[in-house]
Amino acid sequence: MPNFDELLNHVGEFGRYQRKISVLGCLPLVLFAFVLVGVVLGNSPEHWCRIDHAESILDSCRWNERELRELRQRIAPNGSLGRCQRFNVNWNTNVVNCSGSSNISHFYSPLAVTPGLEPCDHGWVFNSSHTTVVTEFSLVCDMSWLADLNQVCLAAGFFVGSFVTGYLADRFGRKPCFIGSMLGLGLAGLGVAVSPLYTMLLAFRFLQGFFAKGAWTATYVLVIEFFGSSNRKFVSVMSRTLYSVGMVILPCLAYYIQSWRTLQLVMTIPTFLFLVYYWLVPESPRWLISQRRIQEAMGIVESIAKCNNRSLPDNLIEADPLTENQEDLNPPSFKDLFRTPNMRRNTVILIYAWFTSTVVFQGLVLRLGITGDNVFLDFFISAVVELPTGLIFYLAVDRVGRRPLMAASNFIGGVACLAVPFISGEFLWLKKAVAILGRLAVAVGFETVNFANSELYPTPLRNLGMSVCSSASDIGAVVAPFLLYRMASIWQELPLFLYGTMSVLYSVLVMLLPEMKGVNLLETIDDLEKMKRTNCFCKNKKNSDGNI
Repeated sequence: MPNFDELLNHVGEFGRYQRKISVLGCLPLVLFAFVLVGVVLGNSPEHWCRIDHAESILDSCRWNERELRELRQRIAPNGSLGRCQRFNVNWNTNVVNCSGSSNISHFYSPLAVTPGLEPCDHGWVFNSSHTTVVTEFSLVCDMSWLADLNQVCLAAGFFVGSFVTGYLADRFGRKPCFIGSMLGLGLAGLGVAVSPLYTMLLAFRFLQGFFAKGAWTATYVLVIEFFGSSNRKFVSVMSRTLYSVGMVILPCLAYYIQSWRTLQLVMTIPTFLFLVYYWLVPESPRWLISQRRIQEAMGIVESIAKCNNRSLPDNLIEADPLTENQEDLNPPSFKDLFRTPNMRRNTVILIYAWFTSTVVFQGLVLRLGITGDNVFLDFFISAVVELPTGLIFYLAVDRVGRRPLMAASNFIGGVACLAVPFISGEFLWLKKAVAILGRLAVAVGFETVNFANSELYPTPLRNLGMSVCSSASDIGAVVAPFLLYRMASIWQELPLFLYGTMSVLYSVLVMLLPEMKGVNLLETIDDLEKMKRTNCFCKNKKNSDGNI
């Protein structure tokens, strides 16, 4: 009996229907990039203690708090002024007498006795026209560690969502998991925008990560299962490109929308538009067939044929494909990812690959510092660097194969990391160029492991396999800043040696994975185990009953 890939030969592997599904399925990735808005909202601008007991001097001299801060710097010992402490001085008394003048440059009145210091118990003034979570909740100085929880809670949501939503998508279907996750993502985003308490905001950030991970894995797997082996890369190119577009749009919106709550609403409301996918996007026919729901699957296959102006032979319409040689229908289990030797090897290597990709990529982003302290421009340039990733992946993945591309890109990224510390500071442009090259190479490897991960698991375990393996990236997102800042405190270039070593090891390990270039998507666990025995790594070979 024919398998689903043979059905695609009759109805079209890359027709109008697949292109429509690919565009619809990848559009949400623009919004998934907006979940990272915490990088902008959690930005801590320059700040100083709010000056109390200064009403008279501000009124008589017609100064603002910024100008009074400049005067404080003039009269402070050695011109110093802390961000977390203030002088114990009543500025309304005898420190300054401006005599009605408004020119602050006329004053220089050093204090005879250095005053004592005290905490900023009246709040802070922030040197920014934009409000952020940090400015609203005063997450600076002794409370600065709370600002880091913004991204930590998001990453924790990603991690938990990987296991829960991955299981649900394989158990109940890709489509209901996607729709439910988009609804949850929208409601969580609204919760972030209206949270009156920081603890409540963190809870909603966790839910954002939980539902974003479910929506991303469900839609990616759903779309890729509509394609044959020769055109699956199109899905990765579309998803990576649209995600990168979202990353470019994010700092632009954040720059022009000064209120963080308004920005959060603007980025959240479009999420609800994707609920119409309940009527626009069908369930994955591969998944339906794996669940023995043959009649529903054949209805979708007929729709594909009609949209692609192809016809399905009558004998296939009447038959129940894939009902023979099927494994017993059992709910997916986490144990299945480690049950057989090949499955166990693939899972362990992919977990390390996801973890390394995130630690190295995030570390290079945090370290790059291309344009100083302009967070919006830094983020914009960082996103633009990623734009060629999809094109490079598209041109290379079927020419050189999945394994060689993952190995080569991470080897190049690793060597770049190891090389940067040995480039003299006199050639700063060269150091930055090599770092950018390394980041681009790692980004290409990141996209390739995402693509290969979906190919290395059979249909009943595909969503669960992707979710569990990619959960290692969520751990990496939490670990990356800790490794960077702790190691950089010892020596600024030390993190690069770690990144380089991890990437080179990655490039060696991925060569132990099977090559899926030109191979149909696996339908059963037995298909994966047969690959080694039949040596079917690079060509689309089939036996008489249609199995790989």
